[in-house]
Amino acid sequence: MAATAAMSASASLIAHTTKLDLVIRHVLAGLGHGIHAGRERGAGVEFSEYRAYAPGDEWRRVDWKLAARADRYFVREAERDSHVAVWLILDASASMAEPSRSIDGLDKLSYARTQLGCVAAIAQRQGDAFGLVILGDGKVAFTPAARGPRQLQRVLARLSKAEARGALPDAGALKASLHFAVSPSAVYAASDLLDWPSPLSQALTRLRQMRHDVRVLGLQTQAEIDASFPDTQAYRDPEQDEGVFRFGSDLRDGYRRNREAHFATVTAQARQNDMPVTLAAIEQAPGDVLRRWLRRPGGR
Repeated sequence: MAATAAMSASASLIAHTTKLDLVIRHVLAGLGHGIHAGRERGAGVEFSEYRAYAPGDEWRRVDWKLAARADRYFVREAERDSHVAVWLILDASASMAEPSRSIDGLDKLSYARTQLGCVAAIAQRQGDAFGLVILGDGKVAFTPAARGPRQLQRVLARLSKAEARGALPDAGALKASLHFAVSPSAVYAASDLLDWPSPLSQALTRLRQMRHDVRVLGLQTQAEIDASFPDTQAYRDPEQDEGVFRFGSDLRDGYRRNREAHFATVTAQARQNDMPVTLAAIEQAPGDVLRRWLRRPGGR
């Protein structure tokens, strides 16, 4: 019960905090997890800059003389540029507006924004270039990759403004947009994966075939997982004009079978293309989900 309450409290923070950067700092506190080992440090590497200490930094990199004068901890950045860029892909189609049935104000889009914002913050801390692609309402909104705190604020602002609308862009639009020049890049895509195969799955597979490291986060509500929708409500697919659907108790077993078969196909096809898929409920603690998403295949 205590663990469940902690998970709900952590996920509730996403729903009830308007500032995305505050949520991200809460989730990342004590995480101490990087995206990759793409920065080179040590003897013979040119000094770059000082920056404020962040949870997870190695204490041996703290400049203790500067800390004594400034009464704050600063870390020496001594590194050469990495050739790894980090790309964040957000599914902002209408189905991502699906709300949690247990946490007021929480939906799949807000949870996805937080997860991608955390990856952006880690990339910024590592000194990597990172960019953002938002897919929704049949369009592609593209933020070019760059480094630094200003880029982080730019990406967080655009994540915060993203709204769940319409359908995903078609295959032609995605093929024209998702062709990152720097290789290899680390690609983090957050979606509910309800459409698979789809233009998005084809685009991600193509990126993997181009030797980018592609990792997918598949988000669902706990009600979608449990089939615990109330019988008294009617539903309409927000991306299709196919009338109203009422979820009766006689349909639950079939729904569960279809759902399990769908996500088994998703994970199997992604595995065939060496694309790890992390499935999670938005009611789960975001820090725990982030750890699983960042974990390297075969790692601990």
